[in-house]
Amino acid sequence: MPSSARDRGPAPYAGETEVAVAAAEEAGVLLRGRFGAARAVAVKDAGGDLVTDLDLAAEKLILARLQSRFPHDRILSEEAGLLDAASRRTWLVDPLDGSNNVAIGLTAYAVGIGLCVDGAPVVGVVHEPVTGRTWRAVRGQGASCGPDRLPGPSGRVPGSGPVVAWTQGHAVGRADPVAAGLRGQLERRTRRVLQLWAPLLGWSMLARGAIDGFVGYRAEGIDFPPGALLATEAGVEFRTLAGGPFTVGATGPDTDRSFVAARGEALAYLLDVVGGVRAA
Repeated sequence: MPSSARDRGPAPYAGETEVAVAAAEEAGVLLRGRFGAARAVAVKDAGGDLVTDLDLAAEKLILARLQSRFPHDRILSEEAGLLDAASRRTWLVDPLDGSNNVAIGLTAYAVGIGLCVDGAPVVGVVHEPVTGRTWRAVRGQGASCGPDRLPGPSGRVPGSGPVVAWTQGHAVGRADPVAAGLRGQLERRTRRVLQLWAPLLGWSMLARGAIDGFVGYRAEGIDFPPGALLATEAGVEFRTLAGGPFTVGATGPDTDRSFVAARGEALAYLLDVVGGVRAA
């Protein structure tokens, strides 16, 4: 090994990434093994979003791993809420993204863990228990699945139109005119709109180039930073719905997390689509 490589030492956040991957994969084994026996234990909000016993079991496992290795870090978890500490570092944990899918026996769910420093995501991990695949990203180091780098979307617009994922926050009502307008325009002008009830799956699909873009309206704050970092490190660009600069972060209200994520021609195409809604 050349001396310059030895002198550089371990890559930034290598230990944090290792712990996050191990915790996500261990939670994935639990979720996959108990999938058929999942029970709804609570209703989270007026929209009917569920909490299952698997959410709680996976969360307990992940929190124990993080607190054991990083006892002085803050943690914001989907069900447990904020476990506060005087730290610039905040872990974001979505132990079961897709609880409503699991509750009806649909095998579309994921585990997400992220680390933010001063509100900016620096580590993002998404694990899919069904396939056993784990996608990871570290700020400035790219995104990968195992040894393979994630290529991101091509940036081209297929002749039949792009395939895009859609997400909206839990607080968005069914009659919200902006959400309805955005979904309607996307349905008319794209080949397919994926409403997965598990946004982390959409982020992994975008990062590996399986879909062409992602549009979000008032997206949730816990699963967004790790998924968005995965896409960013795979070369995806982010814009506001108006086409301006968009900063991926974990702070601020959900109204700040409305975005278009794609690149190249596909980004320009989708900005034109959502621009029609804004003009109306």
